[in-house]
Amino acid sequence: MNKQLTQNSESSTPYSVQSQEEVDLLQLWQAIWSQKLKVILITVVFAVGSVFFALSQPNLYKSEALLAPAVDDKSSSGLGALAGQFGGLASLAGVNLSSTGNNKTEEALAILKSREFITQFVRKNNILIPLFALQPVRFSKGVALDPNIYDMSTNTWVREVQSPYTAEPTDWEIYKSFSEILTVSTDKQTGLVNVSIEWYVPEQAQAWVTLLIKGLNEHIKNRDVSEAQKSIAFIREKIKEVSLLDMQTIFFNLIEAQGKTIMLAEVRDEYAFRTIDPAVVPLEKSRPKRALMCVFGSLLGGMLGTLIALVSYFVKKRLEAKPMNIAN
Repeated sequence: MNKQLTQNSESSTPYSVQSQEEVDLLQLWQAIWSQKLKVILITVVFAVGSVFFALSQPNLYKSEALLAPAVDDKSSSGLGALAGQFGGLASLAGVNLSSTGNNKTEEALAILKSREFITQFVRKNNILIPLFALQPVRFSKGVALDPNIYDMSTNTWVREVQSPYTAEPTDWEIYKSFSEILTVSTDKQTGLVNVSIEWYVPEQAQAWVTLLIKGLNEHIKNRDVSEAQKSIAFIREKIKEVSLLDMQTIFFNLIEAQGKTIMLAEVRDEYAFRTIDPAVVPLEKSRPKRALMCVFGSLLGGMLGTLIALVSYFVKKRLEAKPMNIAN
């Protein structure tokens, strides 16, 4: 008897009437169909908006170069033997004979992406004005200098910024802005390095990549030559203080090794990296993908319209059913 009452009480609850509360595919379709004008309107609005948004985005062009580390074979030049015999003595003279090719490549890439090198590169090659003042013209493929940032008639920066920033871009801003358009990647299997710049003007992108590689090679070459010259001067001073013939021979070998470094730097332009595939002027844009933007915007509008239609349909249906429940 109690079991029968329990079953009757459970069957009388509204939660047990699954046939009335369950939402099936037919109800969903009826809900969407009844609100079809709303779904179509929202989809069209998003589609048109995505078209205008895609057309307002400026074209970006990517120019890239493929590089290979210009690593010397130290065993063939005799530096490998010197590193094994006199590495400790060479380190006292500031001479590094034990650096591997991988370490020098990683160091060169670290310099390429460093704040000091990028800042000097931008200022030295007159990239500062186009990097900050060159702005794309909306709904057009052209670009122009923004007079609110840089005044060409007086050659002065006129942009309005808050302290601690100044009208002329600071070193931190230069590093941050140039790093956003610069991409450096390394293939771990082959060791090849890809350097690319993505910019509004394809000719400038190609020129900047070329200048960047040239500047990096010159920077590392000048640094190595300067260090070699200082090491030679230091070793020559030490030779005067040493009377043993064997020690003098060791020092002369160290001088010879540093002389080879200077000679190699003087005769080779591509000192740190050799260009396998040079940068060219890109003829096709890399971004934006306008067709993809339009498709994504239309799909987003359709999904949002469908969601709004379903919510409004079932809310309206629930509100219509409430007076009947109260009357019962």
